[in-house]
Amino acid sequence: MLKKLRIKFIALNMATVAVVLTVVFAAICVVNHRQSVATVDGALNQAIAQASEHQGRQMGKDAFGEGQPESGNGQAAPDDGEAGDSQASDGRESPAQAAEQAGAVVDASSGVAAPPTIGGRERGEGQVIPVALFSVSADGAMTVLGRYNTASISQDVLEQAGEQLVGADEGFGSLSDLGLFYMKRQAGGVMYLAFADMGSASGWRALAATLAVVEVAALTVFFVVSLFFSRWALRPVARAWTQQRRFVADASHDLKTPLTVILANTSIALEHPERSVASQSQWLESTQHEAEAMQGLVGDLLTLAKMDEEEAAAQSGAARPALEEVDLSDVIEGEVLQFESVAFERGVKLGSQVEPGIKLRGNEQRLRRLAGTLIDNACKYVDDGGAVDVALSRAGKQAKLEVRNTGAPISPEDLPHVFDRFYRADKARTGGAGGHGLGLAIARAIAEEHGGALTASSTQAEGTAFTATLPLK
Repeated sequence: MLKKLRIKFIALNMATVAVVLTVVFAAICVVNHRQSVATVDGALNQAIAQASEHQGRQMGKDAFGEGQPESGNGQAAPDDGEAGDSQASDGRESPAQAAEQAGAVVDASSGVAAPPTIGGRERGEGQVIPVALFSVSADGAMTVLGRYNTASISQDVLEQAGEQLVGADEGFGSLSDLGLFYMKRQAGGVMYLAFADMGSASGWRALAATLAVVEVAALTVFFVVSLFFSRWALRPVARAWTQQRRFVADASHDLKTPLTVILANTSIALEHPERSVASQSQWLESTQHEAEAMQGLVGDLLTLAKMDEEEAAAQSGAARPALEEVDLSDVIEGEVLQFESVAFERGVKLGSQVEPGIKLRGNEQRLRRLAGTLIDNACKYVDDGGAVDVALSRAGKQAKLEVRNTGAPISPEDLPHVFDRFYRADKARTGGAGGHGLGLAIARAIAEEHGGALTASSTQAEGTAFTATLPLK
């Protein structure tokens, strides 16, 4: 059962973490892709804006007759933008034009190609995404604007793109079959087409691959951690399960024994109905003794159940039962007097050192049960002719009750379990003293109910001591 519970625990945790990581990493990739697409959109818009601005300045120069020096044959020389688009007289591309087509920027003064400028204090300056820019005439012919080009497109791809965008609306879009983003926009009376490769916005793929590796590594680590924590988290469950099984087995055994004796005594008495009650008194007395023992066991079980219920209610916020002021010194002295006859019969020296006037708030009946259980336990397990010492004193803001007896010590293996329900030490210690193994469990529950603690120590030299510490009012 516990194995299946642990497997479910790990599986649920792994599934939850996997879903969360997948959703978060997918969202990161989507955001990254959208940001990349927005960057491409901005680059295309910037290229068209620069071309349109240059076109406007050129038209202004033409209108005022400025910036058009005549060539040697009397014709106006083309401006540097036009020259960037023209070819050499022999039909070949000029070096500047070839450099521009390759994505470089041509220095206007020297005509020498230079790489695109990136970085600097003014953000957004320069093209960081390769862009191919064209102007579209009324008949659909596209002319490359070399001045603003940082990318080139093959002729067949350009023709296919032109065919698909002839009737397309203005705006930003993509041609997935050609692997291109495009921006179609009219500015300054000129229709522009700007293209960028879709790979410019594919960085999310590498990011997704990296995040996938990170997710696998994270899940592996989390699996190891979950495996460890499942053992740790279910340890109290395993302990409670073991204690419950032992509790049921021990309770069944302790109830079965008196019931067996009662049934046997009743059977014997019924076999001779003609006999008087006096002649069968031994069976009746035995039945009464076993019934009283069973009654005591059931009473202890009910006490533990009630205290567990009160503790659970208190943890859920319910008020604890009302407490009263209790003179603990009087309670201890009264319990010591109750056991003097028991100690005398066994030849045991019962001594007490009780500091007077120690008071606290608590349940007097249960505090008497605590003191009585510890003294009774000490008297049961003391060696013949030994001694039992009961001491009550103040220890700071706490009352300290110590009950010590001489005799065989509790073994180190048994000592951690003396407060477990139905737990009994070995036969050498029980010595037929009886009991169901619930007394010390009830005593510890009473101490904890009053905000204190109950501990045990046992050595050959100093004997066995049970120490209860209770907070004073």
